[in-house]
Parts: sequence; C-alpha cells; structure tokens
Amino acid sequence: MAFLKVVALEKALEIIDSFSPEPVVEMVPLEESLGRVLAEDVVSPVDVPPFDRATVDGYAVRAEDTFMASESKPIRLGVVGEINAGDTAEIELKPGNCVYISTGAPLPKGADAVVQFEDVNREGDDVIIYKPAYPSLGVMKAGADIPKGGLLLTRGTRLTFKDTALLSAVGFPTVPVFRKPRVAVISTGNELVPPGEELRAGRIYDINGRAITDAVRQLGGEAVFLGIARDDRDSLRELIEKGVQCCDMIVLSGGASGGVRDLTNSIVGELGEVYIHGIAIQPGKPTIIGLINGKPVFGLPGYPTSCLTNFTLLIAPLLRRLLGRRNEIRNAKRKLAHKVFSVKGRRQFLPVKIDGEKAVPILKGSGAVTSFVDADGFIEVPEGVEILEAGEEVEVTFFG
Repeated sequence: MAFLKVVALEKALEIIDSFSPEPVVEMVPLEESLGRVLAEDVVSPVDVPPFDRATVDGYAVRAEDTFMASESKPIRLGVVGEINAGDTAEIELKPGNCVYISTGAPLPKGADAVVQFEDVNREGDDVIIYKPAYPSLGVMKAGADIPKGGLLLTRGTRLTFKDTALLSAVGFPTVPVFRKPRVAVISTGNELVPPGEELRAGRIYDINGRAITDAVRQLGGEAVFLGIARDDRDSLRELIEKGVQCCDMIVLSGGASGGVRDLTNSIVGELGEVYIHGIAIQPGKPTIIGLINGKPVFGLPGYPTSCLTNFTLLIAPLLRRLLGRRNEIRNAKRKLAHKVFSVKGRRQFLPVKIDGEKAVPILKGSGAVTSFVDADGFIEVPEGVEILEAGEEVEVTFFG
C-alpha cells in the first residue's frame, strides 16, 4: 500500500492537537500524589500554626508584667500551671502569674510572650525574671507560617516531596491532579521475540515495546504493553481493538510502511479513520496517525531511532498536555562536533550524543540499536540544508 499523502511535521502536530482529548482531573490520596501534576490552585484551609504557640521551652507571661525587670531589681511571678505540646490551654493567665510551657504548646489566654527557662531562676512555685520581655517574644502567632486562605501551590505544579509535606501540614487527605493517560503499546512483526525467549534464526528481540512503554511511564503516563502482533490481520486487529477498549490512546511500532505485509493502516481505517500516512521527515516517514472511537492511534516506524524520535516529536507533547505539563520540553544549545552532510530536499532529525559543550552526531543509521541507546537526543537539519559545519550551534531536543 502506498502512502496516502505525505504531510509536513507541523501539519501532523496540528492534526494531533485538533482531535486530542482534554486533560481529566481526578482526586488521589496525598500519599499517592508525589510526581503528579496539580490540576487546580491550592489554598490553605487552616492557619498554620492554628493557635499562638511557644517556640521555646520556658514560661508564658504577660509581657507587661516584666517591663520593670532588671538584674538589680528582678521580677517575681508565681507559676500556676504547666502546658505541654498537644495539651489544651485551659489556664487563663492573670497579672503576676506565669505558666511553664514547652516548645510547640499553645499559649494560655492572657499570655503574649515566652521567657526561655535559661533566662530565669526557679524558686519553688515562683520564677525570678531579670530582664523585660516584649510581646511576641518566643511566640509564633496563629497563621504566621501559613495563613488560612493563602495560596500554597499553583495549577501545573509537579509535586515534589516538599510540596506533599506542605499539603500534609495543612491537612489535605486528597489532592486534585491530572489523571494519567493510559497508553496501549503494541509491537508488530513476525521477526520479534520477547526478551527471555529463545532467539531462533531470523528473529530479533523486541526493543520498541520496552522503550515506548517506559518512555510513557517516564513522562508520567500509565502504559499497558499488550504484546507482539504478528503480521496477520486477525492478530493485529485483536490487539488494536483491545487497546481501544482499555486505554486512552494506542501506540504501535512497525507495520506503518508501504509494504504489502503492513496492515496497520488498513485496520485503523476499518475501525476508525486514518488522518496521516506519512510525514515528510527522515527518519520517521512511515508514520500513521488516526482515530478510533475518539481515541488517538499512532503507528510508528519499526527502527528504534525512528520510532523514538517520532515518539518524542508527536506523542510526548500530547502526553505532556494531558498530564498538565505542556511546557516541560527539554532542549539545549550545543556546538556541532564535526561536519554533517544531510539528505538533499528532506527535513532530517539526526541523533546526537552530548559531550560537554558539543553535540556529537551518531551516524550508524536508524536501524542500529546503539544509534538510539547512545544518543541523548536529536537535532533538526532543515529541508534544503545539505551541510552543517563543525562548530555550528545547534539545538538538541532530548529524548524522554
């Protein structure tokens, strides 16, 4: 089957954007929210601390009772109780009295300062104070750390352990996050063997299934590897239909070229609609993009480098958007390590390895496993550019 119509990369991205679903919001337990992306701004439902509390071990006092204290004329206050962290402050402090208090304990009513125990002398039921205290000494006021209604985290924040600690501090049991898109991954080809099975003559181990599955997971999605479809209609159709039933999108590798044994295009067309069958880039021209029951279906090339380059160009942006991580694209400027000759009239994406400030082109071909494994990312060689000179600045887009 010949390519229906080869389109520009920008057109392919435009089509994907036109039919891609919107992010879905779900509530997850706080203990499962690490690494997830917030779907809403979060404000504090409480003051932190929720009460005026002591920041030191000492004696809660009315500051005005100590204003006249000095080394030569100390003030004597009567100790009328004790409050520890976790206690309820039921004592009301009256003039001339104080309360022993531990760090983190709530201040009793009437108190507005805490004098450290190192700065006083205890004589029976009295405390001798030698210098004046001022209001708020040794005290953290309610809401001084986090005020009720204060903005904690903004929509689109990818939660770190610091963020989950902050949410725990204000009592969130659940968190609104973007739901992980479920991606069905299917490898195709009679020649493929799962790792661990015997490698008979003419067979190779499947790399794309593992690579795509873990690339989806690394981005934050949920990947479901459905297995290897053989080069027959029933096998391939069964797995595609299974993917449509259980997942939000389907990604296949292999089976997208113009050969008579490649069935992906016709099956997607039978079950839904094929929008693209061929993109004007190298490597990666034999790519299929379609919809089945409103769910995106991608048929990527079989060569590992072509497959993962197109995954990065086409599918990763969609996954990031569904995960609320639209702007998390990793790239960097580097100097080209040596001269590169491109294919005339073809927009090319060339794998490169980062070596310090240089980008080293990998020229083994997209069929070599190590072309992908050794590469940190790729550079774009525009259509019409036949030579990139050594030392020329290029932009590297990183895999993953």
